[in-house]
Amino acid sequence: MATGEIWSFAIAAPTVDLTGFKVEARDGSIGKVDEATMETGSSYIVVDTGPWIFGKKVMLPAGVIRDIDLDTETVFVDLTKDEIKDAPEFDDETHRDQTYRNELGDYYGRRAP
Repeated sequence: MATGEIWSFAIAAPTVDLTGFKVEARDGSIGKVDEATMETGSSYIVVDTGPWIFGKKVMLPAGVIRDIDLDTETVFVDLTKDEIKDAPEFDDETHRDQTYRNELGDYYGRRAP
């Protein structure tokens, strides 16, 4: 996936706020959506991982979302827990900075589709 495409939904963009939805990786639950944006070309979700990785948050570009189940309020991402855990560290102060977004886009853009 090209780095620029990683920030756009690969599925139909949601029409509801995803905040509070559960998030499932390919190999299990990773937490809940803490923040979600639907900006064209720069969409992402921030996931509060709770105890899974010691209360950390992770930022996931919209392009890694493979499905959204509105009935169960669940977001499914096309990543494993390890891929998410090994991503560049989330910083609440700088997660909107272009440098961080480039680093994150490069990381997720390199993984095999």
